[in-house]
Amino acid sequence: MDRVAASFAKMGMMQHLQAELTNVAAGSVSISAPITSAVTQQYGFAHAGLSFALGDTAAGYAALTMMDPGKEVMTVEMKINLIAPGDGIRLIATGSVVKAGRRLVVTRGVVETEYADGARKEVAILQGTMIPV
Repeated sequence: MDRVAASFAKMGMMQHLQAELTNVAAGSVSISAPITSAVTQQYGFAHAGLSFALGDTAAGYAALTMMDPGKEVMTVEMKINLIAPGDGIRLIATGSVVKAGRRLVVTRGVVETEYADGARKEVAILQGTMIPV
């Protein structure tokens, strides 16, 4: 899973968001990022763009863990349902592979907000399709 970490280290967007890889396993990747004033919307909650960026990236890297060496993946389609405000101190996105085929990989993502006491609440659910490149 070193290739996931190496690829993640090259992502300027994730660096800008202060995101970190927190778990990498076959078919599953988790990424977290703090909720700072730079990524909030007008009500002080985490912007939906942060949820999407983290969820899409976690799902994409989950798909990459299922690819042969030398292959990469790109998002073809991604849907997001925002189900609660991101009102904690950080967001944690976990991407997983639903089905890995030769031409398409169907993925799922769950984004949670984490509070200072360690409690979590789901804030977004994503479903997408990745394509090997």
